[in-house]
Parts: sequence; C-alpha cells; structure tokens
Amino acid sequence: MKRQSITNGGWFDIDRATKYTEATRWNGNNHISLATGSQWNHESLYCTANHAWILHEWSQWQGSGESYTKIDKTSASEWLTRMGCEVPLDLIAEQARGEV
Repeated sequence: MKRQSITNGGWFDIDRATKYTEATRWNGNNHISLATGSQWNHESLYCTANHAWILHEWSQWQGSGESYTKIDKTSASEWLTRMGCEVPLDLIAEQARGEV
C-alpha cells in the first residue's frame, strides 16, 4: 500500500487506484497536453478504491510542485471525455441518477 496525500485533505492508496493519463497532440515541435494546453504542465486522473476522483497536476518547470486534489464526478467525467477516455459505466449511471 502506498499512501498518497490529497492536497485538499485526506489520502488514498495510489496502488489500488485506477490511473487515467492525459492525451497529447503533436504540434510539430512538442507534445502538448490536451488537459492543460501546455508542453510543460500535465495532469492525470485517479479513481480511488472508494470511487473518489483525484486530479494529479505537475509541471516540468524547475522548482514547481505537484498536487493531488479531490474533484467532483462531473469534473472527472468532463476530464475523461476531453482526453478521449471511455467514461466508466458506474460514473455515467451516477450522473444519470443525478448523483454528481
């Protein structure tokens, strides 16, 4: 078990979470993150074992930090859609029931 602190409180087991990586596009010179629009700033998304959604943000800029922030289900669904990922069926069902 690897505990990862969440910036806005708590922690999650990163080894038991499902990770979704950002998609990129090639602009002729660099890979640009579809999540951030930058070649330096990046994001990935985790779904924890308890079905919480955690956004991981980091940068390649020297001296910059990283964060793990809990986000709501609507934001997670939008992020997955922007990245071209398949939105998990349980998340779609929760949205349909208005549980977001």
